[in-house]
Amino acid sequence: MNHKVLIVEDDISVNEMMKEYLEKEGYKVTSTFEGQEGLHSFQKHPFDLVILDIMMPKLDGIEVLKKIRFGHTIPVLIVSAKDTDVEKVLGLELGADDYITKPFSMIELSARVKAAIRRATSYLDERKEKSKVQYKDLTIDIENYLVEKDGKLLNLTSKEFEILKLFLNNPKSVFTKAQIYNSVWNEDYYGDENVINTHISRLRDKLNGNTTEFTYIKTIWGIGYKLND
Repeated sequence: MNHKVLIVEDDISVNEMMKEYLEKEGYKVTSTFEGQEGLHSFQKHPFDLVILDIMMPKLDGIEVLKKIRFGHTIPVLIVSAKDTDVEKVLGLELGADDYITKPFSMIELSARVKAAIRRATSYLDERKEKSKVQYKDLTIDIENYLVEKDGKLLNLTSKEFEILKLFLNNPKSVFTKAQIYNSVWNEDYYGDENVINTHISRLRDKLNGNTTEFTYIKTIWGIGYKLND
């Protein structure tokens, strides 16, 4: 995969040198030469990493970093001629992933870019892995509220999904109707059994499909419901 890198650097010679070297390394590089231009490009196109200079006209790197970090986790590598601990700490505390001081070698830059992208990719893969749960022939994507059965997407409502998630998170537990209502609706239960019965019934129908031999949600008579073993 050719990772996409955005360079925001006002020094034309440094900018072009980084772009040329990283392109030889196989990256797709977009060069911008001041903060507002870089931010505009970032907002329009997807990138895997941002290389960001601190000292720039119009909008400096610190302000650009603040705006990038508002809702984005993309790795940011700061490059700067400032070598004080205060500048480094400020950049890192505002969300930069790494800091490299000018002058630097292209070999060092490449190594830091690779490391930052590798860490970010590993983190995303780990999140995706943790967000998916396998139960029998169901694949449940917790983060995106999706359920697949044998590769086919099931159309669950948000409440049906929350009920299923409650059972999956507590596979050995038996839940009363009051406990289900309290957990999923976040409200006190006043004995309206029809609400729970209807949601459980619809959820079962969607999960079971044409299956009659196995039910995913088991009724424990006189108590409530649990995930079937």
